[in-house]
Amino acid sequence: MTDLTPQKDAALSAIEAADTLDALEAIRLEALGKKGWVSLALKTLGQMSPEERQEAAPAIQAIRAQIADALATRKAELEAAELEKQLASETLDLTLPAAELPRGSVHPVSQVMDELAEIFADLGFAVATGPEIEDDWHNFTALNMDESHPARAMHDTFYFPDKAEDGASILLRTHTSPVQIRSMKVHGAPIRIIAPGRVYRSDSDATHTPMFHQVEGLVVDKGIHLGHLKWTLETFFKAFFEREDITLRLRPSYFPFTEPSVEVDVGYSNEGNRRVVGGHGDAEGHDWMELGGSGMVNRRVLEMAGVDPDEYQGFAFGLGIDRIAMLKYGMNDLRAFFDGDPRWLSHYGFGAVDQPTLSAGVGVAS
Repeated sequence: MTDLTPQKDAALSAIEAADTLDALEAIRLEALGKKGWVSLALKTLGQMSPEERQEAAPAIQAIRAQIADALATRKAELEAAELEKQLASETLDLTLPAAELPRGSVHPVSQVMDELAEIFADLGFAVATGPEIEDDWHNFTALNMDESHPARAMHDTFYFPDKAEDGASILLRTHTSPVQIRSMKVHGAPIRIIAPGRVYRSDSDATHTPMFHQVEGLVVDKGIHLGHLKWTLETFFKAFFEREDITLRLRPSYFPFTEPSVEVDVGYSNEGNRRVVGGHGDAEGHDWMELGGSGMVNRRVLEMAGVDPDEYQGFAFGLGIDRIAMLKYGMNDLRAFFDGDPRWLSHYGFGAVDQPTLSAGVGVAS
């Protein structure tokens, strides 16, 4: 058998001197690889006599084990040195602020609902809620809408196939006016409430969706007149749009649940591609825009709700929450409110902590 001691000593010296893992791997392949000199020596054992094999095999295996142990020891040393180097170059500066984690945002509709509640709370209004699945008595009949009214048609209203126990039709409410009826039946008069919430109508385009948000207001007391209605809406719009030059125009109209009824127009101007609320609609560069319906509560509605119309009278109004949100925050397509696109929400949404607030309140004369 050829003496392998010189090759072994050379390999051990090379292993000790190796300064990279790649260099160490090259030494391993040269000695212990399939064509390495140790592997080739082991293959010669089959050509030896039993006596020669008994003497040579332990010596070759001892060399193989010695080289393998030296390789493992040096590899551990090199890996430890590499880790120390990496740790030294990637130290964490604990004085730096932590990376900001992704956060959700408050939807503009939720933000505007909060603003509405805050403003009207300053004006003495309570927030009332009611079911979104209604019967046709609360949604239509109690609001003086007869059987032939177009809003009762199947193509305008989402009806359920089943009936209530009393035979009444069941539907998704088309406005939040039923909340006014339910509130008056429970609390009577005087009453001062707003009723924000989701409503449903069979309609869909850039300014209409099958589901949208509405806020309605109701004031019933003694001596209430249209002047109170106009002052309330004017005060609200000034606080909401944060402008003092809000001008309203009450235009005669018809709603079955109010008499007299008026459309509420507000002056606005076009600035670029955006409508900006403010100014007088008849001034140069300005125009009028309808924002909602309103009027004095019809005496038949008061009677249906259990309120004496000879003792009390009141006003009611309705506004589209999504629409006034679009006007205030410069949005141009109502459908985007309901697409759930995170890019839209990150642009128009509000932070949970730093969203705008109207906590300064509104000025109410004593």
